[in-house]
Amino acid sequence: MAKDRPEAELDRELPDLPPELRWREWMRRIEAVLFASASPVPCEDLVRVVGQGASVDLLVDDLAADLEGRAFEIAQVAGGWMFRTRATYAPAIRAAADVGVQLLDLSEFDVAVLAAIAYHQPITRDGLKDIFGKEISRDLIGRLHARNLIGTGPRSPRRGAPYTFVTTEQFLIAFDLTSLQDLPDREQMEDAGLSAKD
Repeated sequence: MAKDRPEAELDRELPDLPPELRWREWMRRIEAVLFASASPVPCEDLVRVVGQGASVDLLVDDLAADLEGRAFEIAQVAGGWMFRTRATYAPAIRAAADVGVQLLDLSEFDVAVLAAIAYHQPITRDGLKDIFGKEISRDLIGRLHARNLIGTGPRSPRRGAPYTFVTTEQFLIAFDLTSLQDLPDREQMEDAGLSAKD
């Protein structure tokens, strides 16, 4: 959400409403903000639409309970909340809507490189080469970048100052993670043969 916009006059406290109607109005405001946003909305943005005595977490919990049995839900991803369709309805959406562009369509090796970036970020292509024992093509990096799963991180302090790569908010959304702390434990990944050891 835009943080630099001047705040419109909004009665957050709603003193004229009985407590249960006030709570319901705050829930609907949060619902409207989430509905209008294309990206996860952080708690601090939602706080701007409710009164001082309101808990955004409890309001979101109540809103999620209201949505029980509906085709969509509230998900906590990438440090905020957003609406998303329940996984049960994915086949119906694919059958009726043009969502082909949204599919990740990543090879097993693409996912392995993406995981290496997630666990070792910021990392250079040379760092990825050290992990995989072979050169990682610019095309593969370009594919991950085109899908907005990775972005350019800070320049490495090494000779030539190569670019580093980091994961993006879209990475968190695509893999249903609230933050990078939600990544699977590295030791478990290594034990399962899904991650290269350092």
